Amino acid sequence: MTLVLAVACGNGERLASAAPVVDAATLDSGTAAPWPVTSFPDVVAPPENPMTPEKIELGRLLFYDPIVSVDRETACVTCHSEVWGMSDALPRSIGQGGGLLAGPGRSGPNRTRRNSMTLWNVAFRQSTFWDGRAESLEDQVHFPFDSAEEFAQSLDAVVSEVRTIPGYVELFATAFPSETDPVSPTNFARAIAAFERTLVSSHGLYESYLAGDAAAMSDQMLRGMALFSEEGCATCHVPPLFASERFEDRSVEQLDGVADAGRFEVTGDEMDRNRFKVPTLRNAHDTGPFFHTGAVVLPEDAVRHEVTYSVEHDGARALDDAEISDLTAFIVQALFDSKHSPTRPREVPSGLQVPIDSASVRR
Repeated sequence: MTLVLAVACGNGERLASAAPVVDAATLDSGTAAPWPVTSFPDVVAPPENPMTPEKIELGRLLFYDPIVSVDRETACVTCHSEVWGMSDALPRSIGQGGGLLAGPGRSGPNRTRRNSMTLWNVAFRQSTFWDGRAESLEDQVHFPFDSAEEFAQSLDAVVSEVRTIPGYVELFATAFPSETDPVSPTNFARAIAAFERTLVSSHGLYESYLAGDAAAMSDQMLRGMALFSEEGCATCHVPPLFASERFEDRSVEQLDGVADAGRFEVTGDEMDRNRFKVPTLRNAHDTGPFFHTGAVVLPEDAVRHEVTYSVEHDGARALDDAEISDLTAFIVQALFDSKHSPTRPREVPSGLQVPIDSASVRR
């Protein structure tokens, strides 16, 4: 999961759309934000993969079906569960060989290098993964198949098996009615990408407040919103998505025995060494532990890390514990909206058991 808190506050290189600096002490109650307010964007699917109800439903079933993995127990949902903020609540994900149990109780021999990034609002990302190696959601789908730790079998092999399942053959034909051979790796990826584009978090208490409900956000959240601006957090976590396409080095300590150069591994550019994609702060309430290492458990500690970095590198003002709590409250409470969480199917066309989570109650 991520907090997706690489809360890159106060970075010295500012974007043109970044929030203007506003002193937290001067933000009056009301329905104003300390930055220019823009409308939440619409989901735009690529022309070659328009979203249809039939395609989305097919993608949902494939997302939850462990037919994708060599152990026939691991699915996309194993690392991206609606119970855990479209992530998995683990510091670093555990792939195939970990059984049907998902979530924080999962264990197994195949641990990945990084924390699982949330899929919330992934529809708006120009690239995916912490290193940005996938340039579209359709491109993103094949990477777990290529990984020995994750699915450990080829997408082609999975599609060959899907072709033998009448239920899937019918679903693919319905989702791609104009094609003579609808069950293909390309359409497999398109269906999952279409489903992932429905995972939109867009209307939390912050939006209710902007819409005129002055009581939607508490005084603590209002102070936190002002601090979010004052500390420069909106430079990288740009409203209304509270994300950006930047890659940043925030001095997150490397894990022992885990070599990870971040974006450099994709570009080969030394300027990208140890830089990681700025995550969304939407639904941070559910998406810990935080950073690409997953080494920070509490959102307050993730915020404190970011503020400390900004003080040391960007000239930001140091915050006391009460202000850290205020800033955390804005991020964790005001930006939370999970109304569009997907519904887990009870069964999938392969007949395999859908993975289960190690806890049935959201944290």
